[in-house]
Amino acid sequence: MSRSPKPGLSLRLNLANGGKLGPGKAALLDAIRDHGSISKAAETLSMSYPRALKLIDELNGDFASPVITSSHGGASRGGSALTPTGEQVLQLYIEARDAADTATTAMQDKLKRLQSPK
Repeated sequence: MSRSPKPGLSLRLNLANGGKLGPGKAALLDAIRDHGSISKAAETLSMSYPRALKLIDELNGDFASPVITSSHGGASRGGSALTPTGEQVLQLYIEARDAADTATTAMQDKLKRLQSPK
């Protein structure tokens, strides 16, 4: 089954330190928050576990404090969660994306009218 692209804006923020924050990393943060597990978040996003770990490593390196915290095994069976920094990073990304989408609505409508049907 082929996916058709979702109409709208896709936002990637280029951080001052060279890092990047875009829809993939934001979706991963959101899924970890929802599922409490990196593996479940990766599965939900059809992303490999090693890829998810790489993105988390990048994110944790991009900010002054980690965005994800994880505990391993034991009686509580481990898990992962967003740190307060992670919650704030995700919220700021969502706010920026929504503001950009709102600011470009008229342009997106004009482009939509110019598109050919596929």
